[in-house]
Amino acid sequence: MKDYIIHSEWKVIEDGFNPDNNRISESIFSIGNGHTGQRANFEEKYSGDSLQGNYLAGVYYPDKTRVGWWKNGYPEYFAKILNAANWIGIHLEIEGEELDLATASIQKFRRELDMRTALLTRSFVATLPSGKQVEVVAKRFLSMKQQELGAIQYRLRSLNFSAPVRITSFIDGDVMNEDSNYDEKFWDEVEKEAQGQEVFLCMKTKKTGFYACNGQHTRLLVNGKALVVKPEILPKEKQVATVFELDLKEGQELLVEKFASITSSLHYKKEAMLAHGKQAVQQAQQKGFDQLFAEHCQLWEQKWETADIEIKGDVAAQQGIRFNIFQLMQTYTGDDERLNIGPKGFTGEKYGGVTYWDTEAYCLPFFLGTAPEKVAKNLLMYRYKHLQKAIENAEKLGFNHGAALYPMVTINGEECHNEWEITFEEIHRNGAIAYAISHYINYTGDRQYLAPYGFEVLLGISRFWAQRVNWSEAKQAYVMLGVTGPNEYENNVNNNFHTNKMAVWTLNYTLKVIDYLKRDHPYLFEEMIQKWKFNELQETAVWREIIEKMYFPLDEKSGLYLQQDGFLDKEIIPVQQMNQEERPINQNWSWDRILRSCYIKQADTLQSFYWFQDEFDMETLTRHFDFYESITVHESSLSPCVHGILAARIGRREKAYELYLRTARLDLDDYNNDTEDGLHITSMAGTWMAFVESFGGMRVKNGQLLLDPFIPESWESYSFKLNYRNSHLEIQMSDELKITNHNPGSVSVTIWGKEYELVENQEVVLSKEVKI
Repeated sequence: MKDYIIHSEWKVIEDGFNPDNNRISESIFSIGNGHTGQRANFEEKYSGDSLQGNYLAGVYYPDKTRVGWWKNGYPEYFAKILNAANWIGIHLEIEGEELDLATASIQKFRRELDMRTALLTRSFVATLPSGKQVEVVAKRFLSMKQQELGAIQYRLRSLNFSAPVRITSFIDGDVMNEDSNYDEKFWDEVEKEAQGQEVFLCMKTKKTGFYACNGQHTRLLVNGKALVVKPEILPKEKQVATVFELDLKEGQELLVEKFASITSSLHYKKEAMLAHGKQAVQQAQQKGFDQLFAEHCQLWEQKWETADIEIKGDVAAQQGIRFNIFQLMQTYTGDDERLNIGPKGFTGEKYGGVTYWDTEAYCLPFFLGTAPEKVAKNLLMYRYKHLQKAIENAEKLGFNHGAALYPMVTINGEECHNEWEITFEEIHRNGAIAYAISHYINYTGDRQYLAPYGFEVLLGISRFWAQRVNWSEAKQAYVMLGVTGPNEYENNVNNNFHTNKMAVWTLNYTLKVIDYLKRDHPYLFEEMIQKWKFNELQETAVWREIIEKMYFPLDEKSGLYLQQDGFLDKEIIPVQQMNQEERPINQNWSWDRILRSCYIKQADTLQSFYWFQDEFDMETLTRHFDFYESITVHESSLSPCVHGILAARIGRREKAYELYLRTARLDLDDYNNDTEDGLHITSMAGTWMAFVESFGGMRVKNGQLLLDPFIPESWESYSFKLNYRNSHLEIQMSDELKITNHNPGSVSVTIWGKEYELVENQEVVLSKEVKI
């Protein structure tokens, strides 16, 4: 755990420069706008340890799989969102000496990310080896208003010298992904061009044929006076630059303003991209930095109006939740159903920037509660449009008759994960996608989504479950063999409780959807029967038998549902009795030792208890929480939030707060020693869930919004916003609860077990002693 980020309500601040923390900070201070994202790399040269990263949403490369032992069914590639052209470059040479913070002596350094406006500011005073001293203040943002635009203001002041200075403002397309399996560079140059103070570079990906065009307009002002310059195209392939040369006097300040366009063939026809890039750059420089920034800030203000969470009395908790919300909002805007959310978003290369089940399990609830309904719906449509690919994925593994297995990892619907114990066995992901459909409809009331989109997906998944189980004569029950549950510290197990539970629940839910369609959309349902060759009587009879006779491992003595068959054969040693110096175990133990241990990476059995908590009484929830939480090491970023919500549900409020703080500050404090690889974007949605569902006690049961709030002892008050159906609710909690409906119309809310009807601008104020 690190502790160098200064606590602040609206800002993320690093004061002082430690090269050992640079990759961590590059992740933490990343900026994005849903279209592109940029790690917090320096504009000037930095020869120290760094992960260069600028990523374009939806632009990927199928990097050939690298495994030691090929198995039938392995994907041929692992899709990767590409590190695209470096557009931020502003290199400086002072009398032939490069400004490089790896070789300079740094007197002052401060990096600051304003979460309210997504503005990244960096300032420093550095002394070069020659003794020349400079002061730099650099600001940049990626426009949320015009998502193909980025802007930089870079100010440099001479503190003790007069000397010739050379400034090179460049775009560098000679980049690669650090995790390239074969050290391959994925981009080829197509064309480049220079006109006045504008330069452009167009590139094309190998294999996938995506085009990307970067342009820039750079202007230089010395003490406020513009300097005219002739552009220079550098001879290096895949690079263009504008070069300035001037004599800088002691005390003078030069300002480099850089307006960049970043376009891809995902949004524009390739033959039109260069022209569009030119237009975007010209309009940007005409507006100027301040106007572009003001327009950008207006959109951020709108986002915060519906998503902000305010905590009084705990700055660490406040900074943590805002940081998580901020990163989610700048990663995914929901305006393009072809896009999804990678576990690292735009902040690093790990996991390829592609889609996992994290989206359905964690991100969907966040966007349901904070964004327009269409944003969450587009996440579902992403999976619907990949249904045929999911059927093809299942066919590759031997399934038939329209059975669908959604991929563990994907960019285009094809499976591209190549660890067999996950690719072939972590099939609970199918259940998460089915659950997301139910959750969306329960929350929004949009039952029309089931006809036909939701039903078609559910049918394919249900057919998969029906073929994946088999009958056990010994147990006289249906069993599920050779799976990996959410706890990836167990592989190739039999009868994982969560996987079996998701199969039964999906089959049950699909039966209910069929009843709805037959009643409300009979003609459409008949079309679906023909389209999918659905033998309702025969197939549903099999489903009902599986539902009735599914096996769940249960220890009669303790009354515990076991994570999988034989789990109690392990030596059960609580986490608190471990040698804490050996944690995280995934960085200190052999895989063999991990597999034989009782330790759980993340919520597994408890994932089911969280999703289906209304099926269990409080004593059963408590018994299972106490057992499984005591042996969970939380080495998945997705783990603390689920445990925290369950802790609040059973009245363990101090534990709920402890786990909330861990998930809220997971990256800011580098809990798992892996923030340098990129932020845990999808688990950040779990932080939001941990707040509103733990402290707000928010649930939606049978279409009814429930609130059971409490306030931690150390807090003075808190408030959060919630979009629910056609209402925008604000919930404020201190010694009393105030809930306000800011939208026209009315909404029913059950608070502490009593139902209230809230009309437009009405406040309900309730008093109740709720502190721990």
